[in-house]
Amino acid sequence: MNKRTCIAVAVVAAFTLGAAGCSGTKHPSAGQGQGGKNPAAANVGKIVGGTPVKGGTLTVLSNQDFTHLDPARNWVMNDMDFGTRLLYRTLVTYKAAPGTAGGELVPDLATDLGTASNGARTWTFHLRPGLTYEDGSPITAQDVKYNVERSFSPDLPGGADYAARYLTGAEGYQGPAQGKHLDSIVTPDDHTIVFELRKPFAEFPNATVMPTFAPVPQAKDTGPKYDNRPFSSGPYKVDSYDRNKQLTLVRNTHWDASTDPVRKAYPDRIVVTMGLKATQIDDRLIASQGADASAVSWGALRPESAPKVLPSAEVRSRLVAESTNCTDMVQMHTGRPPFTDVRVRQAMMYALDKDAVLTSSGGPAFNDLSTAYMPATLFAGKQPDTLKIPATGDVPRAKELLKEAGKEGGFATKMTVSTGDKGRAEAIQQSLAKAGVKVTIETVDPSAFYATIGDVKNRTDLVYSGWCPDYPSGSTFLPFVFDGRYLKEKGNSGNHSIFRDDATMKRIDEISAMTDAKAADQAWQHLDGEILAKAPALPVLVRRWPLVLGTNIAGGYGQTSFGGQLDYATIGLKDPAKSGN
Repeated sequence: MNKRTCIAVAVVAAFTLGAAGCSGTKHPSAGQGQGGKNPAAANVGKIVGGTPVKGGTLTVLSNQDFTHLDPARNWVMNDMDFGTRLLYRTLVTYKAAPGTAGGELVPDLATDLGTASNGARTWTFHLRPGLTYEDGSPITAQDVKYNVERSFSPDLPGGADYAARYLTGAEGYQGPAQGKHLDSIVTPDDHTIVFELRKPFAEFPNATVMPTFAPVPQAKDTGPKYDNRPFSSGPYKVDSYDRNKQLTLVRNTHWDASTDPVRKAYPDRIVVTMGLKATQIDDRLIASQGADASAVSWGALRPESAPKVLPSAEVRSRLVAESTNCTDMVQMHTGRPPFTDVRVRQAMMYALDKDAVLTSSGGPAFNDLSTAYMPATLFAGKQPDTLKIPATGDVPRAKELLKEAGKEGGFATKMTVSTGDKGRAEAIQQSLAKAGVKVTIETVDPSAFYATIGDVKNRTDLVYSGWCPDYPSGSTFLPFVFDGRYLKEKGNSGNHSIFRDDATMKRIDEISAMTDAKAADQAWQHLDGEILAKAPALPVLVRRWPLVLGTNIAGGYGQTSFGGQLDYATIGLKDPAKSGN
């Protein structure tokens, strides 16, 4: 998913990572995290705390606000997890299960995973009967169509763009203002929606997990203000939202559990408390006193907090650390000098000390070094190392390349990072300085990070971001990060290298047209290496998403489909009375 990890995620996954210590999207070193060798991985794939009891207040402690809750704009892993599990439903969703088991597609609003016809160019979905919004009014196919259409609106940037990439007649469409609608989305009746695609897309059901495919009734649409108060089709509704301070959700009494096989809705209330210091959150959850026993963290455990967690068996028993399945990258603006020169970009590859960045990120317990763009899950479990650059870098070779490019002695540049990634950025800054590249770091609050780096004209030359595949296919990674045909001046997402390469785009089209999934997987893997040689971005890390749960939390697990974040569909409390509600 973008960012989907948080930078995010993506889920588009656009790593698309976005919480404490995460830039975007929207993840232990080789050989660790498997077979129990890594102390942070003891609960990987497991449910912590047993089965929850219905009731009580679940508290979420956060150092930031949401990037977006509007389903047309929600394409950061954490936000997608929260929104699609609690506030709104999509045509299809992910199974509620720990780790990679949560990657299985299951019907949500729809009765099945969709029916393909016309060579996978036409997809038909039927809605379940009895679906209602928070006011008891029926959810209709027209409402799903309307939200897909509003995702094209220029004043609602940032959302997943599968619709723009695949729907017939989507080119130049600007949303449903002035009554303009897409003819490629047909609703023959209130319970049927048909999508006409401009090319075959066998993976289309995976795309309908995105919040873009949640319903929004036109009468409730408030444009950009919808971010503050989405109209609920899920088990909870917004009771109050004070931006950057607190969001309170209460039960949607019109949500019918019999229509929803995924969400359990255990807590009576969910309160997100924002604006806290990340280190304060870690300390409160490690201590787990009073109301904090019924709390979880929005952002990942800070690297400096690891020594307080790993030595303690009791605290480790409350730790989940699933892989984000997202790749952190330094993305260079290839449309501006000096990064128009491939030799300069390759020099950056050789200058980077990834091992130093890993250390700044909490070490091998919480990270893998990345030697490719796509995460290991898209390489049958292990990333290739085609460039063979030492993990600590090769400064002499970097200097040689800079000299060849006419940059002997180096140059100065700037890099934008989320505030939570400052430590990683400083490690990058120090390693690049050894080759003469002087980097000035500019930090941005996570809630504004994507808007900042998505402004192509005014952004810095470097950004520390990342990407998560929305589902297990290279088609959800490389095209979103490196296809130059979908660049936007404002709200640009994914391709933060501003990479426009004809050979890459031609090959993306060829692979996308393949009908043999295995052959396509191999082709994406090969293309990853070809793009890596052109060096538009520096792959750095694949992180885990370490989270310490309060002692009263039950049903807690991380899910790789949501960048390792907790699955809010099934989390709750052991004893609701202890939550103070």
